[in-house]
Amino acid sequence: MSFTTILLLLAYAIIIWYLVSRFLPVKGLENLKTDQFKERVNQKSRVLLIDVREPHEYKAGHIPSAVNIPLSQLDNRAKEISSKNDILLYCRSGMRSKQAAKILKKHGIPQMAHLQGGFITWNGPTKKK
Repeated sequence: MSFTTILLLLAYAIIIWYLVSRFLPVKGLENLKTDQFKERVNQKSRVLLIDVREPHEYKAGHIPSAVNIPLSQLDNRAKEISSKNDILLYCRSGMRSKQAAKILKKHGIPQMAHLQGGFITWNGPTKKK
C-alpha cells in the first residue's frame, strides 16, 4: 500500500468519525419540534431555557426567559446549571445544542431536551436585548 493510499484512508476514517460523532443522537437528549418545545417552555415552572448561541446572536433575538450561556463558555459555566430543572437547549440550527448536551452530560446532567432545527424554526414570541 502506498503512502498516498494510507493518507486517503486515514482522511476518510477521520471524516466518517466526525460525521458519526456529530450527527448521532445524544443519549438523554429529547428532540422536540417547535410546538412541543413551546409547551415545555410554557408549562413547567422549573424550566431552565438555555440559548447556547454567541452573545451577538442572542442580542439580535431570543426566546423570552432564555439565559445565554454560549457553547464556547458552557464547560466553564456548567456548575450554574442544576439538574433539578427541566433543561431546554436551543441554538440557531440544532447542532450546537446537541454539542451542549454532550458537555452537560459529562457534568452530570442526565436529561435534557433541545429545539430540533433550532431558533430558525421557532415561530413563537421573541425578544431583543
